[in-house]
Amino acid sequence: MYEPIRSKSVHSTMADGTTDVPRRSRDEELDIQLAGHLAALLAVTDELRALAPGTGLDTAADRLAEQVTRLRGGQAPARLQVAAARPEPCPATLHRRAHTLAARALVVAASRADTAVAILTAERMDAHAAALEPRELASR
Repeated sequence: MYEPIRSKSVHSTMADGTTDVPRRSRDEELDIQLAGHLAALLAVTDELRALAPGTGLDTAADRLAEQVTRLRGGQAPARLQVAAARPEPCPATLHRRAHTLAARALVVAASRADTAVAILTAERMDAHAAALEPRELASR
C-alpha cells in the first residue's frame, strides 16, 4: 500500500546537530521578544507624546528607550517623530494599545526575571489604565 521510506527522516537529521542554522538560547530569544514589545510600546508612547506632550510621557519614553538599547546590546531603537498626522487622533485607543503592549512585555520580563523591565512595564500599565478611567466612566 505505502512505499517504504528511502531517505533519512528530517527529524533524525536535525537531531544529529549537523545543521548550519545558528541556534539561540532561550534567554536570547526572550531578549529579542522583550525588546520588540518594548520598542512597540515606545512607538505608541511617542505617538501619545505628540498628541499631549508631558514630562511623564517623556520620562517613560526615555526609560523605555534605555531598556531597548540594553536588550539589543547597545543598539538604540528608532524613535518615532510624529506630528499628529491623523485628522482626529484617538488618545483612548493609543492608551489601550499601550496598556496591552505593556502587559505583553510584563509577561516576558517576568519569565526572564528582568525586574527593572517588569517594574517599568507595570508602571506603564498603571499609567495607561489611569488615563483611560475618566474616559471609560464618561462613556458609560
